[in-house]
Amino acid sequence: MARNKYFFPFIMITSLFFMWGFVHNLDPILIPHLKRSFSLNNLQSSLVDSSVFIAYLLMAIPAGILVKNYGYKSGIITGLMLFALGSFLFIPAADTGQYLFFLGALFIIACGLTILETVANPYVSLLGDPETATRRLNFAQSFNGLAASMAPIIGARLILTKGSSDEELNAMTESARQLSLAAEASSVKTPYLILGGVILAIALIFYFIRLPEIKQDDEQGESKNVFHALRHKHLSWAVAAQFFYVGAQVCIFSFFILYAVEVAQIDKVVAADYLGWGCGLAFMVGRFIGVFFMRFIASERLLAIYSVLCILLCIPAIFMQGYIAIYSVIGIAFFMSIMFPTIFSLGIKGLGRDTEYGSSLIVMAIVGGAVLPLIFGYIADKTGSLQFGHVVSLGCFVIILAFALKGHKIVKNEMLNG
Repeated sequence: MARNKYFFPFIMITSLFFMWGFVHNLDPILIPHLKRSFSLNNLQSSLVDSSVFIAYLLMAIPAGILVKNYGYKSGIITGLMLFALGSFLFIPAADTGQYLFFLGALFIIACGLTILETVANPYVSLLGDPETATRRLNFAQSFNGLAASMAPIIGARLILTKGSSDEELNAMTESARQLSLAAEASSVKTPYLILGGVILAIALIFYFIRLPEIKQDDEQGESKNVFHALRHKHLSWAVAAQFFYVGAQVCIFSFFILYAVEVAQIDKVVAADYLGWGCGLAFMVGRFIGVFFMRFIASERLLAIYSVLCILLCIPAIFMQGYIAIYSVIGIAFFMSIMFPTIFSLGIKGLGRDTEYGSSLIVMAIVGGAVLPLIFGYIADKTGSLQFGHVVSLGCFVIILAFALKGHKIVKNEMLNG
């Protein structure tokens, strides 16, 4: 009975993981595209990530309040409507040719994604046996990995148009050059128009279906506020670990095309294929294999093993050249695949009625994707090499290892129990 009751809702919620994974993994295509169209440096182009992930800092707590007061279904529909609105705003952004307008559209999309992630991650964890929550969340997140493999391949062919060569642009008058670059920038209109339409259709489906409301039974009573939830020390650790994990993931994926062009002197479209068929596919397969391994290895132990392997792979990614460097980064994508859902599920474990607020705090930690790429871009600009930016990634995996070894243990934070 319970299995039948949860099956279709689980499928629909899992579709959300795919959709936000798809739009997030268009960002690595947008970065080199907009960098060329607006003649940006690495630090300026990283504002694409900052405009997306700053929304997680600003919207996560309001999203948690929305879910707590109005339920999971209302949160999903609200998130999808913002997602669609931001996608449609890419059309006037391309028409005006203003970089700031693109950043604004991305911010609105990310506000919708913040709500969706605040809803979907704990909902999947709670939609069944608590003992299998981590495996269930990793399985749902695997479709996020599927999107990570598809989005760069599709996006590169729709967005990374050939346009004029650098030599041709330099030979043009300033007005002709601006017109040519504006024409390249407008290639985003059709993909985001289609994306917005698909999201509206999904929102309509959610409006008409019935989702089971999950009630939290906890003898401690109602959660007081979001800061009260931090009395759980393992939640505080999870917030920190998620901040650094998302920062590392965004640095690795968003700069991959520029990184691959630098270390192996390959074309941007070829680099996008390596991002999709290499990093994206490795990320997806890593998730499915991780779900299998979690049947035999405790999730926190597997997280520790994968963290160590990511640290080791960062070394050739920083110091080697050519395809060895590229394959090292692909290896990192494989082993970091289980990190987000595993950190999330370990962080909200045992929170009871603090679950919604705890979920908001972990989602808010996604702001690491806004902060750490700026540091990555700054290091790359100062050293003249994107490879040295991966020092940031290495440091992030060290923090995640500490969470896996110690921070995940459930101990109440006495200082905040007050």
